[in-house]
Amino acid sequence: MPSTEPELAGVRNFRDLGGLPTADGRRVRPGVLFRSGHLAHATEADAVFLGSLGLHTVFDFRNAADIELDGSDVALAGVRNVNIPLNDPAAGAEFWQMIRARDLAQVRAVLAEGRAAGRMMQTYREIITTRTAEQSRVLHALADASVPALMHCAAGKDRAGLTVAVTLLALGVDAEAIEADYLESNALHRRYRVQRAEGLDATTSDEITQLLSPLFEARAEYLAAAFAAIEETWGTTERYLTEGLSLAPEARERLRGHLLTD
Repeated sequence: MPSTEPELAGVRNFRDLGGLPTADGRRVRPGVLFRSGHLAHATEADAVFLGSLGLHTVFDFRNAADIELDGSDVALAGVRNVNIPLNDPAAGAEFWQMIRARDLAQVRAVLAEGRAAGRMMQTYREIITTRTAEQSRVLHALADASVPALMHCAAGKDRAGLTVAVTLLALGVDAEAIEADYLESNALHRRYRVQRAEGLDATTSDEITQLLSPLFEARAEYLAAAFAAIEETWGTTERYLTEGLSLAPEARERLRGHLLTD
C-alpha cells in the first residue's frame, strides 16, 4: 500500500480510516475507507496518488453551490463518482452575503454568544434525523462492495465527518475512536484556513474571524449532538441502523465483511 498520510498539495484533510478498533476486537481494514476534503484542486501528483489507491467509489457530499465555488472533483480513471448532497452548516446565500457585507453588528447578532456552535449542532442533528435516505444509500453501497471508497465534502469535516461516523457506528467502532478520528480534522495541516477579510481594520477583521471559527472547527459537542439525536429519535444505535437506515442484519454483515479485518 502507498502511504496513507501523503503530503497532498491540493487535497486537505486526507486520511485512511484503517486500524480503528471495533467493540468485538476487530479493526477497520487499511486501504478500503478514506476521507478528505474536496478533490477539485488536486494536483497532477495528487491525482497519481489517489489513482494508486484502487478506489471504486468517491462519495461527494457537497451541494451545487459548493461545486460551483470550488469546481468538480478531478477525474480519476475507473472511479465512480457519486454526489449525495447533504446539509452544510455554513450554507445559505443570505448567510454568506451577510459575512461578505462585513457588518460586524449583524455577524454578532447571528453568531455571537454560542449561536455559531448552536448552528453547527443543529445541523448535525438535522443530518441525522432528516437525511436517513442519503446515509442509508451510502451504507448499502459499501455493503454491496463499492470499496475502496473515499468520502468527502468541502473541507472533509462536517458532512463527510458525520457520514464517516455513521459508517463507523455500523461497523461497531468504539465511540471514543470515532470521536478521536473526527477531531483529527483540527490538526493544523488538515484545517480549513479562514482568510482575513480585506478592507477591514485588523480589530474588526479579527473579531469576525473569531465569530466564524466555530463553523470551521470539529468539536466533540457537535458529534455528541448527532449521537444524542440518534438516542432521542430511535432509542438505540441498533434501531437507528435497522429502522432509520433500513440496514438489515445481513447487509450489515456484508458491510463489516468488506471493511473489517481480524
